[in-house]
Amino acid sequence: MDILYLMILCSVSLAAIFLIVFIVYARKGQFEDDESPAVRILFDSGEIKEKDEKGNKDKDEKKIGENNKIEEKSE
Repeated sequence: MDILYLMILCSVSLAAIFLIVFIVYARKGQFEDDESPAVRILFDSGEIKEKDEKGNKDKDEKKIGENNKIEEKSE
């Protein structure tokens, strides 16, 4: 019978710890964004990579343009 009391005490303590952890993370905003993971699965990984590559091309063009300006100024 003593083990039963010990098991009840352990389970209630563990449940209280989980409840406290949940409340702390809920206040920090961990569970705010519910929609993004559901929408993210609809996109192909190729679409995301294409957007990243386009962004990198824009950065490269800016670098080339900046280099040309630097060369023009030094000449």
